[in-house]
Order: sequence, then C-alpha cells, then structure tokens
Amino acid sequence: MKTAHTTLTGNNDHRNTEVGFASPRRPRMCGCRWSSSDSVSPPPATRPGPTLPGRRRPNVMQLDCGTRSPHRTVPDSAEIDHKIEEIYKQSGILTFGSQRLLCNVEDLQPEGELGHGTCGQVTRMRHKPTNQLMAVKQMRRSGNKDENKRIIMDLDVVIKSHDCPYIVLCIGTFITKSEVWICMELMATCLDKLLKRTRRPVPERILGKVVVATVNALHYLKERHGVIHRDVKPSNILLDDKGNVKLCDFGISGRLVDSKAKTRSAGCAAYMAPERIEPPDPSRPDYDIRADVWSLGISLVELATGEFPYKNCKTDFEVLTKVLQEEPPELGSEFSEELRSFVKDCLTKDCKKRPKYRRLLEHPLMKKSEAEPVDIAAWFAEMSKIMEKSRIS
Repeated sequence: MKTAHTTLTGNNDHRNTEVGFASPRRPRMCGCRWSSSDSVSPPPATRPGPTLPGRRRPNVMQLDCGTRSPHRTVPDSAEIDHKIEEIYKQSGILTFGSQRLLCNVEDLQPEGELGHGTCGQVTRMRHKPTNQLMAVKQMRRSGNKDENKRIIMDLDVVIKSHDCPYIVLCIGTFITKSEVWICMELMATCLDKLLKRTRRPVPERILGKVVVATVNALHYLKERHGVIHRDVKPSNILLDDKGNVKLCDFGISGRLVDSKAKTRSAGCAAYMAPERIEPPDPSRPDYDIRADVWSLGISLVELATGEFPYKNCKTDFEVLTKVLQEEPPELGSEFSEELRSFVKDCLTKDCKKRPKYRRLLEHPLMKKSEAEPVDIAAWFAEMSKIMEKSRIS
C-alpha cells in the first residue's frame, strides 16, 4: 500500500481524502499554557492512499528501527512549555503579504481535507474576511512527549524559515488548549500525488528545478537552523500553479549536535539511508545530513522513472534488506550524464563517501538547472488537466 502523506496542497485526491465538513472542529481560543500533562484524543489515524501498478511500496507510515543512543537528549516538560509560550505570543495573527491581521478560528471556513501527515490532518480553509485560501495543519495536543516534540519542531522550523523561498510559507498559527493549527500558503499538489494521478514520470528539465529547490532548502535548514529533515520524499515536495517548488513537513525533523542527529530513527522506510537501517557503530547510531541526500536520490529515481525503485517489495523488511544487500538504484542511458551522475552521488552506499550539500551545490546538474530557463507553470498546467481527468474518471 502507498503511504499516507501530508500535502499542503489544494488538489484534493477524491479517491483518498474526500471528507465532508458539515461539522468541522472549532477549538475555543484560550490563553492556557501548553502543559505536557494535557491529555486529549490522539491524532486521527492515517489512511493509505491508492497505488499505481509497479509503484507498490510497503504499508508503512513511520519506522523506528534504531537502537537508543546513550547521547540522546529529550526536552523536558519545562522546555516544551517555554517553547510553546514563545510561539503562543504570535498565535492568532495571520500575515498576507505586508498585511498582518488579528484573527480567530471562527474567521476560517473549511473547504475540504487535503491529507494526513505525521502529526495530524491538513485542511483547505478560506479566511472569510479577506477571501484568502490557505492550508491548515491541525494537530491535537496530547500528554505524549514525543508527539508534543513533533508539533514543537514543525512549528519552530516553519516559523523560522520564512526567509527561504524553497520552504512552504507559514501564514500564522492558532494555539488552543486542545489543538495547534499551522496556517500555510496553499500549494497546488505534491510530486507524489502528481506521479500517481498523471501516471507519467517527471521530465528531466523539471527534475532539475526540483533538485535546485530541494537541495537549497535542505542546505538552508542545516546551515541556518542546524536541522536535518529526515523525511525527504515526493509527498513532501510541493508545487504551485506559478511553478514554485517547495519543501514541507518538519514534524520529524531533528536537531543536529556536532552536525549529527543523535535521536532514534524516524521517517519512511522506503527512503531510508543504509546507515540509518544498520549503523556502522550500533552503540552510537548517529548520522548526518547525508542520510537526507540518500532519500533525495531515491526520490529522484522514482520521479524520473515513474516507478519506486524497490517496487516488488511487500513488507518493510524486504525494502530494508534490499537497501542493505543490493547495489543502489541508478538511472539508464536515456537520461543525461548530469542527472545520472547526481543520482549516483546521492545513492553512494558508504555515507562517508556520499557528498554533503556544499558539494552537491557545485555539481554540474545544479549549475545547469539553475541557469536553464524552464516554464514549470506551463508544464504543470498541462499536468493539471491530466490530473483532473484522472480524478473524474
């Protein structure tokens, strides 16, 4: 089964997420502190989406397969409370361009569900006073420390990344006693949904721009905020109808200490790097941003060919075994030397030999794609017609 995914998009896949909103959730705004002892219902269960023939992936949402690091540190309740108090100061303020408006949840009108992610559901909403559309990630607060950490991380990263054009823009937040809402710019679709519904691989000229946006976003997160994404995959790479490509979903991102992530493994098994599956030193199962470089490489093979590279696997174990035992996937001669070389570099099994972002930014594919004029908007307009026909049929 295809994994469920978070997409801050306006292209609702009716075969997967069509839900009515006759009685939308309307949490009451309040000034309560977010105590880690708050206990409410857990987030709604994720629902698997449809699959394409030849693109079967294991039915997996999150995989936690690492040994516990003795160096692991977990923020305590006081730290979580402090961070949410800082974020709470901005709650209820929505920003549309240069306009900042004080709002409440009653100003938002739900217009359909967009998907589910690691922390909650994503809903298309309209700000009634201005008629502005947005995607709103709705996350329930609970007494589970790990869930609270995910919400904090998602909030923290997206709010601080407003100056990066390759990361989805946060419009504002609403924090209540029972929920956290993150209001985001509304994108048109994610690359995973586009691949499923068009049943066509992504052209190389478009992939070049995807590479430019994603590598720059990941490099920005590492350099500016000391963060590793840990869930790079097509469902977390978004497009809008203007041709912009942006990275999203930071709920399972991790802080880097001495440039390494020291938490247990998290993310989707299908895109997981070898060193996260089987650490070279089990007593110190740390890894760095090169794990995300591997995930990017797997994503590019999938987007370029229209098929998931480990397509015949039925279980997580089969995928992980193939990643460890087989040679890495590679692209055929029908693709340019630049793209083939870039993917080969990303999918270098030995993480010590795999390039980091600074080297990737100097790769011939990056230089070529940055300079090449490509009308992504025109291409996406054509794909949108195909996607609509697929939805109707």
